[in-house]
Amino acid sequence: MEVRPGARGTGRGGGDTGGGRAEGRRGGAKVGPMTKWEYATVPLLVHATKQILDTWGEDGWELVQVVPGPNNPEQLVAYLKREKQ
Repeated sequence: MEVRPGARGTGRGGGDTGGGRAEGRRGGAKVGPMTKWEYATVPLLVHATKQILDTWGEDGWELVQVVPGPNNPEQLVAYLKREKQ
């Protein structure tokens, strides 16, 4: 008996479990080009956080996450992204 990876009922391969996924189907919706992003890391000053984020936002940057700085947890770092032109 030949066992194919992903074949149903074999208990092997971790393939399709019958959940209705469209993986591997042909003739489905067309997928457009993938969006390309550029990223920036910005130190945030506690007394000017809103002003800093507003300035970057006006230039098309979107806030992704704010994390503590690597050397000083009290210093915050903002990660921003925007679509590449």
